[in-house]
Amino acid sequence: MFEKRQFYINGEWVDPVHGNDFEVVDPSTEKSVAVISLGGEQDVNAAVDAARDAFADWMMASPDERIQYVQELITIYESRLEEIASVTSLEMGAPIDMARTQQVPAGAWHLKNFLRAAKAFAFDRPLDDHAPHDRIIYEPVGVAALITPWNWPLNQIALKVGAAAIAGCTMVLKPSEQSPLNALLFAECVDQAGFPPGVFNLVNGDGAGVGTQLSGHRYVDMVSFTGSTRAGTAISKNAADTLKRVHLELGGKGANIIFADADDKAVKRGVLHMMNNSGQSCNAPSRMMVEASLYDTAVEIAKDVAENVQVGMSSEGGRHIGPVVNDVQWKKIQALIETGLSEGARLVAGGLGRPDGKDTGYFVRPTIFADVTNDMTIAREEIFGPVLTIMKFDTEAEAIAMANDTDYGLTNYVQTQDGERANRMARALRSGMVEMNGTSRSAGSPFGGMKQSGNGREGGVWGIEDFLEVKAVSGWS
Repeated sequence: MFEKRQFYINGEWVDPVHGNDFEVVDPSTEKSVAVISLGGEQDVNAAVDAARDAFADWMMASPDERIQYVQELITIYESRLEEIASVTSLEMGAPIDMARTQQVPAGAWHLKNFLRAAKAFAFDRPLDDHAPHDRIIYEPVGVAALITPWNWPLNQIALKVGAAAIAGCTMVLKPSEQSPLNALLFAECVDQAGFPPGVFNLVNGDGAGVGTQLSGHRYVDMVSFTGSTRAGTAISKNAADTLKRVHLELGGKGANIIFADADDKAVKRGVLHMMNNSGQSCNAPSRMMVEASLYDTAVEIAKDVAENVQVGMSSEGGRHIGPVVNDVQWKKIQALIETGLSEGARLVAGGLGRPDGKDTGYFVRPTIFADVTNDMTIAREEIFGPVLTIMKFDTEAEAIAMANDTDYGLTNYVQTQDGERANRMARALRSGMVEMNGTSRSAGSPFGGMKQSGNGREGGVWGIEDFLEVKAVSGWS
């Protein structure tokens, strides 16, 4: 049993003021594998005070100095990839090979992208040629609370810590209590990189405790949160009294619009993308919308692909998917599958219960529903599991209307060989991101959404700007 009850505050590992043990569970076995401590108000205050005390010096450090610290962090992080991958797989259920190739490398990738963006960013610039004595200065927001999720933990930690550090903010990280071990190792990397005391602090806790205390704290200037729309709403309300900046990266219900002229691998690609990380991705293409002439064929392809997706232990090598993160999520997914059946969706693969041979662990059968309509619960609620809904459309206009008929607006996907139509769709779809024909967004491209998928952007120059204030100065000499 791994035990790590301490928090990282002001450059040191410190004991909690009042111990509140929390067991971390391996979702493949349902067994406790670690014990951490959940923090309280005094721990939060200590971390915020440390960040406040460090802010003036860190703010005044040159961008080049801050970049050097992040560069050293990358070097140390990459030297510990295997160790971090092992604990990430253990605590949140990502298969070990996926943890090694996707989960953990994502952290270093984002940090490197921030370095590229920062080196080209003018933190201090003239207003314009017409105003030679006006200056625009970008300066850090202040103390930032970073609240990260369990599903892509290192991805989100790096997106927030890297941007905040380069912008000149000091910070308090609260990782998800469901997957805290990777964050503790990340904190060790920050410590090894020699960041000044107080620039980075970590306090473990749950949303109702540490999360609420941070989002309402009078000396926290900004909250950057990734998680559910429900939690994002609560954070916004709690933060309102102090008028702090709130950045939210929330849920999604992405449409994957497949026209009849899509490439031959479009349906298979969409199903596998949906099943990746056991469906626990906010940008998952969970609503497959297929043009009528291709619909029956697409359903059969999707059925075959889903039935060939293997489900296995996170500790095993291979290209299978693992369990979902915990019992609460497993029961939620089962309830939504049952709702899909009761509302008349046609089950073509998977369904209720665990996969054959999996009596223990939070495993979900890769599930496909066809003949889904946009008024059904499974078409509207984020399931956050390996469950795909398939819908039919006749015209481009109908596909756009169906895709936009959602509370969410994170990522949509378009599959067509007609370039002009693809471009029209990209403009018409109400989402922060659109990916077409299996082409991933490039390094430094902004990640974020609109509507109930949140606000703000992460990654590259946009991610850095989210942690910056704009100061206008006249009479500059």
